[in-house]
Amino acid sequence: MQPIHGGRLNEAVKRWNIPHRQWLDLSTGINPNGWPVPNIPAQVWQRLPEADDGLKAIIREWSGIPQQADCEPVAGSQAAIMVLPRLRTPCRVGIPSVGYREHEYSWRQAGHQIVAITSAQTSSNDDSWLNELDVLVWINPNNPTGELIAPATLLRWQQRLQQRGGWLIVDEAFMDATPELSLCAYAGLPGLIILRSLGKFYGLAGVRAGAVLSEPSIIESLRQLLGPWSLSGPTRYVMAQALQDSAWHKQARLRLQKDTQRLAHILQTARLKSLGGTVLFQTVQTDTPLELAEQLAAQGILVRIFEQPGMLRFGLAANEQQWQRLVVALARSAQ
Repeated sequence: MQPIHGGRLNEAVKRWNIPHRQWLDLSTGINPNGWPVPNIPAQVWQRLPEADDGLKAIIREWSGIPQQADCEPVAGSQAAIMVLPRLRTPCRVGIPSVGYREHEYSWRQAGHQIVAITSAQTSSNDDSWLNELDVLVWINPNNPTGELIAPATLLRWQQRLQQRGGWLIVDEAFMDATPELSLCAYAGLPGLIILRSLGKFYGLAGVRAGAVLSEPSIIESLRQLLGPWSLSGPTRYVMAQALQDSAWHKQARLRLQKDTQRLAHILQTARLKSLGGTVLFQTVQTDTPLELAEQLAAQGILVRIFEQPGMLRFGLAANEQQWQRLVVALARSAQ
């Protein structure tokens, strides 16, 4: 079954009969104060996208990948998630037991055998569980748990996998606020594939922009499957501008750190058990996730439900009015 995601606001509008403009959507983990998109020049809309427009050089500088690595802009990391399974013959693929479900769905659809990997395995000093895998997909930090694996550990996994021609795919969609924990500096190592996205930190989910960083042979194979014009001209333009705006990056990191601390405090005050999170969301564990989600939805607040293993994910509010609205709604739900 196709995975279900956050952001299904139109569906909520119909179900609860609450007008679109009255909803507070906290279901997506997307920065509600995203990068301010400027006016796009007319010629960007009128001409076909060109691969030699300088975007790859901008991605290289932004990500800090070494000279021996290559990169490819893609229509969000989702585009790579769907295509990468086609670059290997059917094999054994490790996927986090709790995590972004599109990874499992795409590899399974391509005929691969899925092996669920638990946090007990990844937190152990015994890496023997890697011996049964040809590919390991890891989400760092994880969505929705917020679990972070140290770069040294990931590199140890990469070395073990590549000895048998295996891959380590690291989905860093939520990494932008903590670039010091990224594996970008190690891109180019055999079998290491890094996925980045502009949808979360930059708040540009609608533009569908991201990048894949890896060794040249893998990038070339990916490029051949994607074909020409896989990224629109306006998307390439916006992506280039956003990646170069280092002043905004710094300001956004500071604001997100404060906002996620505020969110964590609000949830704690509401006596919700924190499971973890990132600067863009906080996840709580509850025995009744559906009941709480519906109590909030009845008040026009949309959150992301994970019924197994009983979790709710809360994104950030955009302004003071929205923060106060969340506080009031949680208090009413607790009555």
